[in-house]
Amino acid sequence: MTKLAPGDTAPDFTLPRDGGGTLKLADLRGKAVVLFFYPRDDTSGCTAEAIAFSGLKDEFAKAGAVIVGMSADSQKSHDKFKAKHNLSVDLVADEEKQALEAYGVWAQKSMYGRKFMGIVRTTFLIDSGGKIAAVWPNVKVPRHAEAVLEAVRSLAKS
Repeated sequence: MTKLAPGDTAPDFTLPRDGGGTLKLADLRGKAVVLFFYPRDDTSGCTAEAIAFSGLKDEFAKAGAVIVGMSADSQKSHDKFKAKHNLSVDLVADEEKQALEAYGVWAQKSMYGRKFMGIVRTTFLIDSGGKIAAVWPNVKVPRHAEAVLEAVRSLAKS
C-alpha cells in the first residue's frame, strides 16, 4: 500500500466520468482538487459523504477547488447514484483499480472477521500545482466535508 503524503506529486489518472467522457486529473491543474475515495455508490456512509460535498460545492468553488469522488463502481452506477441523490460533484469510475492502488486506498479490510479487498475511505487535497496538500485517512463522514473546506480555505490563503 502506497503511503502518499503532503508534498508528494498526486498520481495522474484519466478515468470514465459520470455523464460520459473522461476526467483527467492533469486537466484540473490551476485549481485545488478535493479527491475523495469512497467504497460504494448508494451505501449509507458513501451517500452521506457525497451529499455533504455536493451541498458545499459552491463554497469549495469560491475557495478555488473542484470536488471529485472516486470508487470502483461503473460509470453507469455513478450516473444512477448522482440522479437518485441529486449529487453535483464529479464522480469517476476506476473499475481497473489502477488509481485506487496508486493512491494507496485499495487495501485489505475486514468486517465480521472476514477479510476482503476494498476502498479505505480517504480524502486528498491536491494543490493547484498537482502536489498533495493534505490527506484524511480512514474518514469518518460526519463534519468531514466541512473540515476539508476549512483546509481548502487555508490553502487558498497561503
